[in-house]
Amino acid sequence: MPKMIFVSLPVTDLKRATAFYEAVGAVKNPQFSDETASCMVFSETIFAMLVTHDKFRQFTPRPIMDARAASQVLLCLSADSRSEVDDIVGKAVVAGGMPDPSPKEEFSFMYGRSFEDPDGHMWGVTWVDMAAAPAQPDMAHA
Repeated sequence: MPKMIFVSLPVTDLKRATAFYEAVGAVKNPQFSDETASCMVFSETIFAMLVTHDKFRQFTPRPIMDARAASQVLLCLSADSRSEVDDIVGKAVVAGGMPDPSPKEEFSFMYGRSFEDPDGHMWGVTWVDMAAAPAQPDMAHA
């Protein structure tokens, strides 16, 4: 069985956050969702757990940071094409997100954009032409 990743994100409005992530292509799994959390499925191995602040505090004694004021993680989804990158960012904007809080990445073998969700969590969306990537001499610095 492949390893799975669950990213837990504290959210201020669970209903709004759930609708936002559905709009950018995640599917809510009701089996692992309730009035305090929504399990949003991006793929068979990637899940975002949207968790109310009260529920999030049950997992850590540390304070919940404002994602607009401090960064703790960098999140990125892969895309199958340049147009899918733009499509996902466009869906995020329509759903109330902010486009491109980080600089766009545009190389011959890679294209990336980003969006910020309503709680300030930043997500990158990146397409990479894997066949062309090894030919790039300075890919590690791209």
